[in-house]
Amino acid sequence: MKDTNLLTDIIGLLPYRMAFAGGWIDQPFVSQHNPSPPGSMVVVAVEPTCRFMDRCGMGTSTRNIAMALWGNKLPDADPEQLMRELYAAENTGKEAPSGSQDMAGIVYPGINRLDYDFAYEGGYFPVHVESNNDPAIARWLENVVHMIPVAQRPPGYNPLGEKNLVPEWIERLGQSGKDCFDAIISRDTERLGASMNECMKCWEAILPHTVRHPTLNVDLMALLGYYQSRYAGAMYSGCGGGYIYVVSEEEVPGSFHVKVKVAR
Repeated sequence: MKDTNLLTDIIGLLPYRMAFAGGWIDQPFVSQHNPSPPGSMVVVAVEPTCRFMDRCGMGTSTRNIAMALWGNKLPDADPEQLMRELYAAENTGKEAPSGSQDMAGIVYPGINRLDYDFAYEGGYFPVHVESNNDPAIARWLENVVHMIPVAQRPPGYNPLGEKNLVPEWIERLGQSGKDCFDAIISRDTERLGASMNECMKCWEAILPHTVRHPTLNVDLMALLGYYQSRYAGAMYSGCGGGYIYVVSEEEVPGSFHVKVKVAR
């Protein structure tokens, strides 16, 4: 008998996306200061097994645009073409266009390293995408990444109020994405956690309002420190909180797991 009460009937079939270490390197205002491009970040396509909160760094606004553009299923086309089409749909006419990692994370299945170089198309699109769709690696990642809801970005929040675009820190940010991808492919829990911890140090240094802002009512750094001190590593799903990703081979109280989407 057909199940007539499917969650995907409500939230749709399109993937969500997780963004790991290296986030913000997809923004040209950041990548243009990288002294050793390309810098990298990691995105992971996620099956729609639950409804993720809006304004929490899960690419929900981009996903909504994708659903309006394509309906309930990704077109059978090259992911790079889809990324650019979705980017245009979201950013045409905007004075301050977004980065392209949200689009890439939705249309590229599996675990992906996005390499950004400002010299390539002004840094708006990755110069290279390194993808891995090995089911064994995906299952490992599902088991060691634990998600905990923290808080939505509040009204009036702006992560860009203070910018310290120091080349050394931006280089470290781009390297954290490379280290993150290598750790996942090697199934190395400690290195994965370390790459996330390093990314959060970079965020705090380059864009302090990503973790501290007058509108935030959660002490994000104190909470982050709690998990980083007890587990292999931790980072936020996006600026201003959202969810916290905790890397651990043991279960983390109050957390849940996701399912990586490894095939289109």
